[in-house]
Amino acid sequence: MEKILVIEDDLAVQRALRRTFESAGFEVSVAADGAVAMETFRATMPRIVILDLRLPGKSGQDLCREIKQEFSNVPILVLSAASDVLDKVLLLEIGADDYVTKPFSPRELLARVRAAMRRLNQASDKSDVFSFDDVEVNFSKMELHRDGHVVALTPQEFKMLRFFLNHQERAVSRTELLNEVWGYSNYPTTRTVDTHILRLRQKLEKDPADPVHFRTVHGTGYKFVR
Repeated sequence: MEKILVIEDDLAVQRALRRTFESAGFEVSVAADGAVAMETFRATMPRIVILDLRLPGKSGQDLCREIKQEFSNVPILVLSAASDVLDKVLLLEIGADDYVTKPFSPRELLARVRAAMRRLNQASDKSDVFSFDDVEVNFSKMELHRDGHVVALTPQEFKMLRFFLNHQERAVSRTELLNEVWGYSNYPTTRTVDTHILRLRQKLEKDPADPVHFRTVHGTGYKFVR
């Protein structure tokens, strides 16, 4: 089930959006205050965001910019009563993927969300070949070469590597890795993540004891740096 985050302070609009998206099979989270919206985002890690411009605590423009700076691949669809073309241009320039004015048709909004999801999935499907340093990996073929030599990775190591390559430069918690890579909702330990990071370092880092790409973020988890 795809996750969607609605950032909207109007209770009536919240309820309408929740009904629309839940009936379409989405898992819906809601944030009503711009000041705490990023906390809700990080806690839920949605695939797409519906964002109102006029929010208490922090403006929709600032949130749009902040989300895109940290999570550039997450589509943002903006809702606003404003219809000024200049507003639309500004939002597209700071990273919004689409713009719908209020009042809106639920069917049109849902169609635009699905279109954004298709574009995201198509972009992900094309991103099958990556390279960094002397490493080249082809995820469609499940093959990895380092300095021209084949390196064997387990399916779980491929999944973890792909997750990091799709979320470069972002600190990722062990819990998020377990949820997104393993699909765990309940788990006894996070040492599994540490073990897989160690294996990736041993296979892909020039000096596993002093990693360049798979870095530890103390107090959080790990991040990949190309």
